Amino acid sequence: MIGFSIFGIAVNAIRANKLRSSLTLLGIVFGMVSIMTIISALEGMTNSIKAEIGRLGPSTFMVAKMMITTSREDYFKKIKRKSIDLKSADLITNECNLCEKVSPRTFAQARIKYGSEYIRDGRIMAGTYNLIDIIDIEVAQGRFHSMEDDLHRSQVVLIGDGVKEKLFSGIDPIGKTLRVGSKKYTIIGIAKKLGPMFGQERDNFVVMPLSTYGAHFGQTRRGLNIVIKALSVEKLEDAMDEVRLLLRSQRGVAYDEEDDFDMMTADIFLELLNSITRVFRIALIGVSSISIVVGGIVVMNVMMVAVSERTREIGIRKAIGAKRRHILLQFLFESLILTSSGGLVGMVIGHLLAKFLVGMIDMNISPSALAIIAGLSISMGTGLVFGIYPALKAAKLDPIKALSFE
Repeated sequence: MIGFSIFGIAVNAIRANKLRSSLTLLGIVFGMVSIMTIISALEGMTNSIKAEIGRLGPSTFMVAKMMITTSREDYFKKIKRKSIDLKSADLITNECNLCEKVSPRTFAQARIKYGSEYIRDGRIMAGTYNLIDIIDIEVAQGRFHSMEDDLHRSQVVLIGDGVKEKLFSGIDPIGKTLRVGSKKYTIIGIAKKLGPMFGQERDNFVVMPLSTYGAHFGQTRRGLNIVIKALSVEKLEDAMDEVRLLLRSQRGVAYDEEDDFDMMTADIFLELLNSITRVFRIALIGVSSISIVVGGIVVMNVMMVAVSERTREIGIRKAIGAKRRHILLQFLFESLILTSSGGLVGMVIGHLLAKFLVGMIDMNISPSALAIIAGLSISMGTGLVFGIYPALKAAKLDPIKALSFE
């Protein structure tokens, strides 16, 4: 009951100084807006990227000549490697006992045209018929190319939703013929819409049989990358080791030399992503925290003024039986109410601002537990850290001197 009574006194004290309390609240709001905007935006972008990477599946990994480089020297070192080719894919398909499915694939860009409409830099992805069983390509209508299409180099394509909307508005594209580069292809399917990311359209693509791509476009200079699905998640590491041994033997890599190819899983991508965003998160939040420190200093200054103004009140309360801890709690409650209220308002505004900013690069975010916990912790921590000194000063006042204060 005493605690509720002290809380009520703190609330009334804040109400009695509306302008001063509002300005103090505003300082905390600005600080929290900057912090929450950064936390929410980074969380939103990271989660969207994680969802995209997660489409590979937990038992899937990739092999390529070069995937990720960490420096200029690393890039020039990897660019000299031999390309991954169909012989490598065939070796893995035939010799890897722990690999359930293997699909070589490649990418290119070309103009995609139907009638007078066209997409200038459409994306081409070419792979074998079982690619759809390894990575998460969802067919919304029609079908993916088959083993027979692979064998006969059929001029067929599955198109992305962006190609459908741009070139076939109001028309069923299945069975229609479009041009990819200088060649004609029959549309056999439409992929489920992916939506844009980082402002880049992801649905302007076509998928064709790898054999057809090789006949029409030839081998790319960067070669192929191979997508492999292990027998199970538990056997993923062993499957990767088996593939590593097969490729090192085929490519003549000595036992004391490092791999001349890259192998990546979804988890490795996510780990790398987390390590990169962790640095940005710490740096950006550290810079934005300056504003919350300034807000905290304002809170301390206001509370010191409040203690000076209410010295006689403190003396009277002590004279009629209030203990030190009661005075301490009263001023701490005032500080916490101000910073927590400002924190909640700042969290809402910061999240809405982050949603607007992230929406400009075509991503969605939702309030995460991390952002909410961080926001509440920062706002309440500010109240405690910057409110404790004024509260202690008020609690230590001598009641006799306080009563005689003018």
